[in-house]
Amino acid sequence: MQIITNRGASALALAAVLALAACKPAEKQAEAPTTDTAADALASATAVGAEWLTYGGTYDEQRHSGLTKVAPENVSQLGVAWTYDLNSNRGIETTPIVKDGVMYATSSWSVLHAIDAKTGKELWVYDPGADKAVGVDACCDVVNRGVAIKGDTLFLGVIDGRLEAINAKTGQKIWSVQTVDRSKPYTVTGAPRVVKNMVLIGNGGAELGVRGYLSAYDTETGKLVWRFYTVPNPQMQPDGAASDDAFQKIGNISWGKKGRWTTDGGGGTVWDSIVYDVKDNQIVFGVGNGSPWNANLRDPDSKGDNLFLSSIVAVDADTGTYKWHFQTTPRENWDYTATQTIILADLPLGENGAPRRVVMQAPKNGFFYVIDARTGQFISGKGYVPQSWTTGLDARGRPIETAAARPADGKASLLSPGPQGGHNWHPMAFNPQLNLAYIPAQELPQGYAPKSAADPHTKWNTGFKFEDGLPPGPLDVATLKAMRAMYKGRLIAWDPIRQEARWTVELPTPSNGGVLSTASGLVFQGTVGGDLVAYDAATGKPLWRQNVKGGVAAPPVTYEIDGEQYVAVASGWGGAYALAAGFLFDKAIQNNLGRVIAFKLGAKGTVPDHNMTPVNARPQIASFGDDAMIQRGLVAYSRNCMVCHGPMAISSGVLPDLRWSPVSTDADAWKDVVIDGSRSMNGMVSFKAQLSPEDAEAIRAYVVRQSHNAPDVK
Repeated sequence: MQIITNRGASALALAAVLALAACKPAEKQAEAPTTDTAADALASATAVGAEWLTYGGTYDEQRHSGLTKVAPENVSQLGVAWTYDLNSNRGIETTPIVKDGVMYATSSWSVLHAIDAKTGKELWVYDPGADKAVGVDACCDVVNRGVAIKGDTLFLGVIDGRLEAINAKTGQKIWSVQTVDRSKPYTVTGAPRVVKNMVLIGNGGAELGVRGYLSAYDTETGKLVWRFYTVPNPQMQPDGAASDDAFQKIGNISWGKKGRWTTDGGGGTVWDSIVYDVKDNQIVFGVGNGSPWNANLRDPDSKGDNLFLSSIVAVDADTGTYKWHFQTTPRENWDYTATQTIILADLPLGENGAPRRVVMQAPKNGFFYVIDARTGQFISGKGYVPQSWTTGLDARGRPIETAAARPADGKASLLSPGPQGGHNWHPMAFNPQLNLAYIPAQELPQGYAPKSAADPHTKWNTGFKFEDGLPPGPLDVATLKAMRAMYKGRLIAWDPIRQEARWTVELPTPSNGGVLSTASGLVFQGTVGGDLVAYDAATGKPLWRQNVKGGVAAPPVTYEIDGEQYVAVASGWGGAYALAAGFLFDKAIQNNLGRVIAFKLGAKGTVPDHNMTPVNARPQIASFGDDAMIQRGLVAYSRNCMVCHGPMAISSGVLPDLRWSPVSTDADAWKDVVIDGSRSMNGMVSFKAQLSPEDAEAIRAYVVRQSHNAPDVK
């Protein structure tokens, strides 16, 4: 690990890379609910207190705790207080909620666990019985980022599109409502937010072709209160939704009247950041990528901005009506979502240094933005990671694109950031005492090779060729090592006033965990390698680390019980990077069960081993098929299998590595899974709509060939 201060970070030289994967009409709307008359601790909180009551800690979502008992001078005394097994071997991305001494944490497939926050004892488990066939529609693993709470009621988003109210004391379901059109490939992985007497939820699925929106439901009844669509109705007609007026005035004219957006929805899913601005009574939320990514396929007869893709949008909290927007990536083309962490803060940016209410975000496109929270006016923006798609921002905050940013006519461009982004979903934090934002950043460039027409042979609706440049044989060791050296992670302490890094910690791999800040001057972050690390918030000096025996993507939280401060984090290897980047690891990470691990000062516990059966990483049968069959298998695999099982059939260990699968030894058994869908209940659905039996057999030949080509890289 290397600490870089101020401007000492230098851009990495880019080398050749392989491609990485990075509704129905509105229901009749209920009357807007009245404001909750109970005292709302979140409305006035500027930092987390003894409990962690909402996804971002407070309504401003700064993930900054006012607790100070764990401090730089004693953090080295943190020890394991307890561990709790989540009984899941898929990605874990939960932010636990802590209320009245109980922790509520979610695991994969939207399972909800109630845990005694002092002892780690299980109180109850609620399994919503998610339809696992939708797992293939989840671009980035079957994860869940947490719940919301109001009084004694929890609100859970289920991956198959449901929003459910659960009794916090008993774990019994109170009500359930379907929030999406199940005939389309929507998913729900984000944490709901409670605002007044409403619970807000978005959805995902833009990679497969859907139309995004944000919905508000009554907390008592589950009835729809309002809905804001993020892209126009395909006929550019009103939907009876809160967004109608915005599209009639400014949205529709930013789209052409032809293209795949009119049949595939346009994208713009609201799959993560949803923030309540108490001072202006508005909801500020982030909007995702276009569908397809390739704007020339999505909207070929227009050069418009395609609102509200890749935008930060503010709407009235009570009615959902449009107030303002700021688009981070006009005419989005690269999966540069603006769904990453949105933080509200007061910075000395007003007249004569007076406090000014701002929105801050570091979205995928690589720029850190500071925007006026009341008006949406652009204040400032600066690149926080190396970029090759732009040369900067103009006076309005619009990116100045390079000539290579939008490749066409059969050409390809190597661009940074890639679709995994300079910062992905992993929550950043903000210390209002130091005026520093802590960004879990990364460097993952990618080659973009656009398609000239729609492709019926893949479920992924991107408009780019995943298979372009992939070799049918093994990569040489030198190339693999060079690629691994190029991809990296960073924890950046960013000064939003000066728009520069105060300090940076470089990490050996991307996709490290979310961040927690504390008033005692600490920053906590977990890593892919399984370490939870505490840094000095002002300098970046590492002060403490503990290995938790499982990769960490989830953000830590902190709380206090009986005068003792706890720091807790969930471990569990998975997510988009883990699925898509197996070839970047020396060896597949062994399957492990997700856990919650809690620490406190003076504790002497340990993190148990997982004792999982190791993978038998050796070819199962002899290689077969001629070069033409292998090439056919490579193309079909890359279009349909790569985003879950890894490029070049190299898995990182989250899902089965097909090279070592016993199913690959038998053609009938392989067809039974790939074409006939015999394992749909496990999330492996049939691909008969995309693949012929001959395609499936070519994939088997390719996978078997790759088992004999496995690189040996140390």
